[in-house]
Amino acid sequence: MSGSRRTSTRSTFLPGFLRKSGSLRASALAAGALAACASLTAGCGVVPGVTGGSGDDSIVVMTWAPAGTGATNKPGMPAFARAYARWINAEGGINGRKLTVLTCNDHNDAVSAAACARRAVKEHAVAVVGSYSQHSDAFFPHLEGAGIPYVGGYGVTNAEFTSPLSYPVNGGQPALLAGLGKVLADTCAGPVALVRPDTIAGDVLPPMLDAGLKAGGHGRSADQRAAEDATEYSGQAEDALKAAAKGTAGDGRGCVVPALGDRNSTFMDSFRRSRADYPAVRTGTVLGSVDQTLIDASGGRSGPYEGAYVTGWYPVASDERWDGMKKVINESAFTDTSIDPADTGVQTTWIAYDVLRQALESLGDGEVTANTVREALSSGRKFTTGGLTPTLLWKFTNPLAAIGLPRLVNADVTVQQVRQGRLVAARKGFVDVTDTMADADLD
Repeated sequence: MSGSRRTSTRSTFLPGFLRKSGSLRASALAAGALAACASLTAGCGVVPGVTGGSGDDSIVVMTWAPAGTGATNKPGMPAFARAYARWINAEGGINGRKLTVLTCNDHNDAVSAAACARRAVKEHAVAVVGSYSQHSDAFFPHLEGAGIPYVGGYGVTNAEFTSPLSYPVNGGQPALLAGLGKVLADTCAGPVALVRPDTIAGDVLPPMLDAGLKAGGHGRSADQRAAEDATEYSGQAEDALKAAAKGTAGDGRGCVVPALGDRNSTFMDSFRRSRADYPAVRTGTVLGSVDQTLIDASGGRSGPYEGAYVTGWYPVASDERWDGMKKVINESAFTDTSIDPADTGVQTTWIAYDVLRQALESLGDGEVTANTVREALSSGRKFTTGGLTPTLLWKFTNPLAAIGLPRLVNADVTVQQVRQGRLVAARKGFVDVTDTMADADLD
């Protein structure tokens, strides 16, 4: 494919029994030893006005995500974590203790991701919460060595669904693609073309989309690989449109599914220019690759997303179940424009901190360490999220353990659609794609 570049150093999303992680871990550990995230200039921070480290009675946690890079960026996640600390501390803290939030920029590279984890260990963080990183082979060894739980990762790597120290709150990109496949099987009259990152992490996306399509009696998708940091996608857009326009009845009413994260807007610029020759082709995608801001910027009701189906992990941003998160933003984010309540990263961070709060509250006046927090999360206690997810309970006997994803306990997705330029709920409630994912062909 033109403009395509395969990135072989990304953390894999393949199931554990398909992953050869020994050499990856060794190289990641070696790289991680080159740098430590010891100051703000290294991309780390601490909530202003809150003391850090382990020398006081505060509870220390960390949130990390990439910012200012050429690929996916999630600056709203650490920004929201800082706002949450300000808010919860203004409310009296948790069990009377102040919450100290350290933040770090993983820069979308293994060295920085390892450095962030090393600082979490050095600062005696009791958890890493609501974070995004594609480099689990670089950071998990440090967390596992120190027994630090990883609560509410964004869901972009295999290790988030395999590590015993991981407590994911959503089903990651595989759940979204499986859910979208089921929707498109019912709504797309022609072939489906998937445009996804040409990375190892992206390799699991076609099987999951195909599992959803198969569940609805549809044919397999056409897999279009693309560089995740390209500046234009004219070749991939043309190839995807041609594949979708073949049509089983010659009417060209197929669908294109771009799943390129932050680069979706760049792809859609190329897609718009090429679409005139394929007017019947529709689009569908996943949240994280499109939001209301992108829909508005691409033309709203007259843009290429009109009518598109979108799968997400959570209810639409206008749902009243997000009122608690919005209260935190309104009261404690001040003028930080990086925090968008419709951003799935911000939403994931809110849910992760809500889970952490429940775990900490269960400890009462007892000792708060990484071990006691991990024990609280693994105790069999059920964690509720105000209806934003199903009740969360982490154990190793869930149905998806058979395909190498033992920590994936939430395979529910929501279905939304762009109508009159607005992203609205298309179906009521959640769709459970556990069985669909379990049938995915990952060989």
